[in-house]
Amino acid sequence: MKYIDLFAGCGGLSLGFESVGFELGLAIEKSPMASETFYHNLIKPLDKDDSWKQYLNESNEKKIETGLYVGETISLLEDEVLINQLKNKLPLTDLIVGGPPCQGFSMAGKRNPKDHRNELPWQFLEYVEIFKPKAVLMENVVGMRSRFNKHNEESPFQKIKKVLEQGVGQHEDSPQYLVQELQLNAMHYGVPQHRPRVFLLGIRKDIANKKMLTATSDIWFSSDFFEGDKGSSLCPLPTIKEKDILSVEDAIGDLYDENIDTSKYLSVLNKKSAFKKVVKHKNKNLENHNFRKHSEKIEKRFRLYQYFSEQGISAKVFNIASKYNATLDQTYYFEIEKALFDARLPALSPDKVLIARDKNELIETILELATKKHSQRPLKAIKPSPTVVSIPDDVIHPTLARTMTVREQARFQSFPDYFEFKSKETTGGAKRKVDVPQYTQVGNAVPPLMAKAIAQHIKELIS
Repeated sequence: MKYIDLFAGCGGLSLGFESVGFELGLAIEKSPMASETFYHNLIKPLDKDDSWKQYLNESNEKKIETGLYVGETISLLEDEVLINQLKNKLPLTDLIVGGPPCQGFSMAGKRNPKDHRNELPWQFLEYVEIFKPKAVLMENVVGMRSRFNKHNEESPFQKIKKVLEQGVGQHEDSPQYLVQELQLNAMHYGVPQHRPRVFLLGIRKDIANKKMLTATSDIWFSSDFFEGDKGSSLCPLPTIKEKDILSVEDAIGDLYDENIDTSKYLSVLNKKSAFKKVVKHKNKNLENHNFRKHSEKIEKRFRLYQYFSEQGISAKVFNIASKYNATLDQTYYFEIEKALFDARLPALSPDKVLIARDKNELIETILELATKKHSQRPLKAIKPSPTVVSIPDDVIHPTLARTMTVREQARFQSFPDYFEFKSKETTGGAKRKVDVPQYTQVGNAVPPLMAKAIAQHIKELIS
């Protein structure tokens, strides 16, 4: 089964679909940095420093033939020669997937996507109009389903759903789809991460009618499954029991030791789950597992955050300490004392470093490390990871005084250890608006194990 991956990123969706037998027709990704990772893992391993630059210098015709087009989706749509080449390469397309940003999506001229070629969802829909795939899958953050109440408008996803249902384009043979709106949480599909995302899954109506498929009138939540609601025939059911949802420790427990021994795993990793295959090291050296350097003061603050988390103390105590330092108002000092009333002493961090011997020393340490920023939080070892984001500065290791590595974040996303992220590790300042370094690639991706579950379901629907 051939598929097209639009806004492909580093390849999380493609990795999941290829694992069940789908074959890549073309991936389109505008970022050369994310594209390098996609190419290395899903097209051909890059064995030379300059081999990626050589690929970027290839003609667009060559890139389409290879399977990865590096550029904007609109630039391919506007090139008739390239589109015809792609149509000749893919006379039959089974599936189009992708996650276009949907902010500001307009319904004006809704039956003519070309009226809005500057909007990414319309570009996605124009590919659907051209290739008329058997199935369509669109993914985005949960907020894309919220109504624009200020302007009394439907949500972007509901608008796109209507276009797919009523017909993409304005021709007699414009494809129409039976569409199921979904909100799926990655942790229900064997991923050790709380990551809710919305999806539109569409099956072309001629196939849906032939197979007597149905869709619910409203959105279906994967959490509904545990309440006995299996939704419609288009709903991909969770692949893991609620009691077996994986945790941070399940994901990175074998990496807790700074001196990594890849032959040893914690007993929690012996659970029978698809995630076991993710943590099998195929290479002697674990790639993308570089520890970030922090100052002594930052490490002390990280240990305090971990201690606060264990003791049930709000990190906002740092904010109170900042106010005390600025005003010397005893009211704030008493608030700090009150917050520490039940604190266990002496105060030890999870890695057994002494933070403070008594309450007075603990208060002095808090005043020394006071900050108005208290968004940083340590992960809870026995809970799933919170949603992995593109900038991991606010996420602290559950036991060690540092932030997470790219590999650890990739584990939370269910990327296998052999999947190597390319380009630079991180970036800062104004470059954050344009660069897509490794951390961003991981945070933006669809978890491969989740993608695999959806892919298997679609395969069964359209086979």
